[in-house]
Order: sequence, then structure tokens, then C-alpha cells
Amino acid sequence: MSDAPAVGLADIEEARRVLAGVAIRTPMEESRWLSAVAGGPVSLKCENLQRTGSFKPRGAYVRISRLSAEERARGVVAASAGNHAQGVALAAQLLGIKATVFMPEGAPIPKEKATRGYGADVLFHGRYLEDAMGAAREFAERTGAVLIHPFDHVDIVAGQGTAGLEILEQSPELQTVLVPTGGGGLLAGVAIAVKALRPDVRVIGVQAAGAAAYPASLAEGHPVALTSMKTMADGIAVGLPGQVTFDAVRDHVDEIVTVSENALSRAVLAVLERAKMLVEPAGAAAVAAVMEYPESIGTPAVAVLSGGNIDPLLLGKVIRHGMAAAGRYVNLHVCIPDLPGGLAQLLTDISAAGANVLEVAHERISPTLNLDEVEVHLQLETRGEPHTAQVLARLRERGYRVAE
Repeated sequence: MSDAPAVGLADIEEARRVLAGVAIRTPMEESRWLSAVAGGPVSLKCENLQRTGSFKPRGAYVRISRLSAEERARGVVAASAGNHAQGVALAAQLLGIKATVFMPEGAPIPKEKATRGYGADVLFHGRYLEDAMGAAREFAERTGAVLIHPFDHVDIVAGQGTAGLEILEQSPELQTVLVPTGGGGLLAGVAIAVKALRPDVRVIGVQAAGAAAYPASLAEGHPVALTSMKTMADGIAVGLPGQVTFDAVRDHVDEIVTVSENALSRAVLAVLERAKMLVEPAGAAAVAAVMEYPESIGTPAVAVLSGGNIDPLLLGKVIRHGMAAAGRYVNLHVCIPDLPGGLAQLLTDISAAGANVLEVAHERISPTLNLDEVEVHLQLETRGEPHTAQVLARLRERGYRVAE
């Protein structure tokens, strides 16, 4: 057991009083399509509609509001890939405090611009959040600014826990809640609130498989740093849990699951198409877990959409990646006779099968081709994996040699 301070229900209830008029009570939306996947009611807790586009202002405002006058005069400093940066910047602006934020290189441009828009100074340092955190600590020591940690502080956890109180009030029949997890501030706060009031509810943290620090840390009994991370979900790319959050996750969370990059991009696409809401990959992690593990999700369930701040360029890539992962983009190699009208006939057959041709390329030089053949490389758009199978079956029925 560590000596890290613990957060209780009373702390979270007090944090809600502090946040009155600052954080909004975000909507809870029933998701019929996700309910069909899970075989029971699933709702979405829309923290992507919170001020700044994520849950982060809850904890940041509680933390900064409790600084002394002398601490406020020195200003605050934070390290963040973007969402915590905006939360700190907004809270500091509301409280009239100077804020400086360090971001890792490559942080999403919209998050940087939004942070500056709330009045904070933004500096870039290092590749990962831990690098930016080191620079923020050095800045705090050099200038006297107060470091506002993105997750590992009791006030941060208490503030994030207010989302847990809302979840219980908005979904009184709740059996499972799934929470995107990086450093664990949101997961810890939600778990403490939920378990204090409804110990029967199952709390599941969801991490990106390429940046999952909690499984190994929980197995070892203490925070363990990852040696590398690779994920599109920058908002939950945290290589080392904090002690405050680790203790809370260990004591109050039932399970940590991981989701693949394919699952994350499919979830972003599904939420956009079906729920008509924009979420970033980190914000879609809980939905990805429902889609990946529907048989293990006890319903009624709530999936937290933790953030909606995504670079439009990344969104385009994620949508394409999600469509490919869902089987809606397919690449084919089709051998056709090297005769006039051969390609036209192939395209006619593809059209008749209901697929849309995105790209076409010819290959005439290959040891696998007969003298009178040409290979056509095709990228098609289909309605999904069952339709792709129908397209392939039709082409083979028409006598084409097809390889994926």
C-alpha cells in the first residue's frame, strides 16, 4: 500500500459544488445501434459536449480554484497532449490566473489553437507526454508556477468523479460503465463515485493496446512505465500511471481491457455515422470496447465519450482507416483477358454487384500472368464485409481469378 492521499465520495460531492456554473451536466444519449451490438441497453455519456470538448475542465477547475492567493500570483503550468491543456487554460482564464502549457511535438493543431484561444502560453517539448511533463516540472521549479498535473492529484480525481455522479443519476439501472483510460484520472474519479453509491456496478477501464500502462502496473502492484507507445489515441497515450490514480484504480476498478487501433477507428466512424457525434480516438475507446467485447458487457451499460477534439486531417485518416477495418474498403487483384473490352466488362460486373470503384491500375508484367492476361489492381468501396463477400463470389462466378 502507498501513502498517496485517497479521494472519497464527500470530496467528489464537494467538487460538484465547486463546479456549479462552470462545468455543464453533459447529456446521456441512448444508443440503439450499440445496444443491438451488446444485446441490451447501452447509453453514451457525452463528455465530448463538455466545455472545451472533453471532461478535463472538471478536474482542472477544482484544482486551480483551491490555490492560495500567493500561488495564483505565480501562475500555473501544465503538460498535455491537448485536452488537459484546454481544461487548464479555461480554468485559469475564468479565475484570472496566468497559464503556461507544454505540449509534446505533434500535438493536434486544433487543441493547440484552442489552448492559446483560452489565453494560455503554449510551448512544445519532446515526443511524448512524459517529455512535456519533465519540461513543465523544470519550468515550475525555475519560475515558481504551480504544476497542474493532468491526472495524479486528489483535486483532479475529485473533479473528474463528478461525471460519475451524473452517470448514476442519468442511468439509475446501470450495471456496467466503460471509461477511456490514460493516466486514470477520469477512471479513478468515476470508479470512486460509482462504487461508493452502487458497489454492484461493474467499472471497466479501456486503454489503447499500443499505450496500455495499467495491465502491467496492476500485475506488478505499482506503477510501471511503458518503454514505448504507439496509438492514434493521443488523449490516452500515457506511459506511466500516477500513484493517486493507480491506488484508486487498483481498489475500485473491476477490469482493464485494451482495444486495437482498428477498433478505435471503427468506433470513431460508428459514433460519427450512427450517433451523429464527433469524437476523437481516445474519446471513442469505450465504444470500441463494447464493439470488441459485446458478450462480456453487462447491460444496461454506459460508454463514456471522453473527448471530441480531433484534427480534421486526422479525422479524414481515421475515417478511411475505420472504413477499411469495417470491410468497406477492399483491395483486389483480378486477372482479365488482355483483349479490347476486357476492363469494361470487369467494371460492368463490379457495378452490377453494387460496389463502387475508387482506383484502377494495370499490371502487365508478372511471372504469374499468362501471355494473354493482364492483372487489374482495384480499390473498391462496399457496404461492409458481407457485401464484400458477395462481390467476390459474383466475380468468381463470372470466371475471374481474384486475389485480395
